[in-house]
Amino acid sequence: MAEDEIMIEDDAIALEDTEESAVEDAGVANIIPFIVERYQRAEDYRYQDEERWLRAYRNYRGLYGPDVQFTEAEKSRVFIKVTKTKTLAAYGQIVDVLFANNKFPLSVEPTELPEGVVEDVHFDPQIPDELRGETALSSPYGFAGDGNDLPPGATATSLLENLGSLTDKLEPVEDKLKEGPGKTPTAIEFSPAMIAAKRMQKKIHDQLEESSANKNLRSSAFEMALFGTGVMKGPFAVDKEYPNWNEDGVYDPVFKTVPQVEHVSVWNFYPDPDSNSMDEAQYVIERHKMSRTQLRNLKKRPYFRGQVIDEAISYGENYNKKYWEDDLSDYAPEHGIDRFEVLEYWGMCDTEMLEENGVEIPDELKTFDELQANIWICNNKLIRMVLNPFKPSKIPYVAAPYELNPYSFFGVGIAENMDDTQTLMNGFMRMAVDNAVLSGNLIVEVDETNLVPGQDLSLYPGKIFRRQGGAPGQAIFGTKFPNVSSENMMLFDKARVLADESTGFPSFAHGQTGVTGVGRTASGISMLMGAAAGSIKTVIKNVDDYLLRPLGEGFFRFNMQFDYDPKIKGDLEVKARGTESLMANEVRSQRLMQFLQVASNPALAPYAKFQYVIREIAKSMDLDPDKVTNNMNEAALQAELMKQFQAPLPEEQAPPAPAGANVMDNSGSGGGTMGVGTAPIPGEQGFSANGQANTQQVEAGGQQQPPMGSVQ
Repeated sequence: MAEDEIMIEDDAIALEDTEESAVEDAGVANIIPFIVERYQRAEDYRYQDEERWLRAYRNYRGLYGPDVQFTEAEKSRVFIKVTKTKTLAAYGQIVDVLFANNKFPLSVEPTELPEGVVEDVHFDPQIPDELRGETALSSPYGFAGDGNDLPPGATATSLLENLGSLTDKLEPVEDKLKEGPGKTPTAIEFSPAMIAAKRMQKKIHDQLEESSANKNLRSSAFEMALFGTGVMKGPFAVDKEYPNWNEDGVYDPVFKTVPQVEHVSVWNFYPDPDSNSMDEAQYVIERHKMSRTQLRNLKKRPYFRGQVIDEAISYGENYNKKYWEDDLSDYAPEHGIDRFEVLEYWGMCDTEMLEENGVEIPDELKTFDELQANIWICNNKLIRMVLNPFKPSKIPYVAAPYELNPYSFFGVGIAENMDDTQTLMNGFMRMAVDNAVLSGNLIVEVDETNLVPGQDLSLYPGKIFRRQGGAPGQAIFGTKFPNVSSENMMLFDKARVLADESTGFPSFAHGQTGVTGVGRTASGISMLMGAAAGSIKTVIKNVDDYLLRPLGEGFFRFNMQFDYDPKIKGDLEVKARGTESLMANEVRSQRLMQFLQVASNPALAPYAKFQYVIREIAKSMDLDPDKVTNNMNEAALQAELMKQFQAPLPEEQAPPAPAGANVMDNSGSGGGTMGVGTAPIPGEQGFSANGQANTQQVEAGGQQQPPMGSVQ
């Protein structure tokens, strides 16, 4: 079986699909009112939340709701969309933190005390008797004289080539593997738990990449910032079509069952109203708006009843718009929508009710009073009813709050936190605009008794008014309205400061200029950004705890249950890594460099993990650490090369000083001092013609040499 192939066991007990489904469904009609009643109850309890979301959406789009009443004197309808700026700033920071390393922030690691797979094992090869006395080992991968010494400059590729001949010998040693790390230099050590964790992590990342998890996570992060809650669904099994053409050029697609993940809009999400989190929820209902094509495509998915789907389609479209859909849409058509409303239910059901409705319950599950089921309804027809195939039974939805509300399922978002300040900013800005219009134009008074009757009183440049003959006094007066818009703008700025405080996102964090004081320096900006990052810390922690970790655990359970590759299985745990990138890259890089300087102290160096620090510095600079850093073997080779380049060159012997040169001269005038100073006098020390020296020179050369120091 291929390593990436996943097979879904047919252990899910589902309602059968037959041609007599319509007749059979008449006997199971009690399950449909059960689902509809729970859906209506969840919808009623959610009404107040829907009102909060509507106000948030209007503030984001810059729309006034029906509750805003304008007086006749208010002419301006301006809307300052500061909510949109704050929401996009929060959304952008969440995305930057989660995808700082261009990887989905999930990792798989062995548990502290792995069960089912040992953490470390080793194999100690036998040393030949003739070499048993040898103590100096040339290689940690064998014994001295085995012909597998690693030469300088060896790489992992060359190591594999050297070990190629030993591959057959290493395969049958499973019975000789001993638990724990090796205690001799010749021991070959393995970490099965770590290997399984890395394989599982790669498997999950590949599945997330294939299901476009990054895009879906960004959509959930946006709704989380705006409305206060982000929802994702998954993993759930789908039969995915892979394009394929055979040798004759005929399209022959390949279908594989793969785990899928998708974003669920908070508007279509109806959780158990008596729960405050997904861990407490007894059921969840998702409302789908499907076209005829989308509904028919459900027949390709496992356990959907194709005969009943065709029957539900024959009843016609049944989608009714909710009151909030008109506000969300830029246009509100008066006619109905050519769509079908489909309810997807995940939650607990009485075992007796499932049996009465035709679901076969396995013997090992009949002792349970309740079982978790998945039920789909359209036009009062059961198009799917199946026991939850996942073990343990978990509802495949995750919901993360932006700001946790401990007394409600749904969280609090940016827009709700600054709802009042947005109203104040709009009011002050409208007042300022209306005042500026009044103060910028004259208020005209007209005495009609002084004018000829029947004239047009409109004003424009070059306008001529006809006065009554002999009428006393002025007929037209102009009054200047005072300008107080500056006071209104001061109040507007104050309200904007309150918006910064209520949301925890200061204006400089999303590009506002005019920062004064400490914020005008690079270190000051880093300090301010670090303080601003504290507001997002709790948000990212909520994403880790309520969304990423449950989603990763879902994929882990999915692979443990349905994937038959033993190399990825073990006692492992999934960890969310969103909080590792909380600090701004500049601040993080600066702190890592400071730590590196401290750790360079010879007394502290043995306690520092330099490889981890170097990799984190690369991450803070938006670089791929796998491409810019070396592993231990590569680092050792690099160190040897650096030593060779840094070795000092041998000192060259200085050439002999020319005759007459003063080797002690430090004047910088060059090699010689000829012609400098006073010539020696015959008979004095230094005169070449004195005594035997002159005689020797004559005998040797045949001619007398000029005296030293003489001018040439």
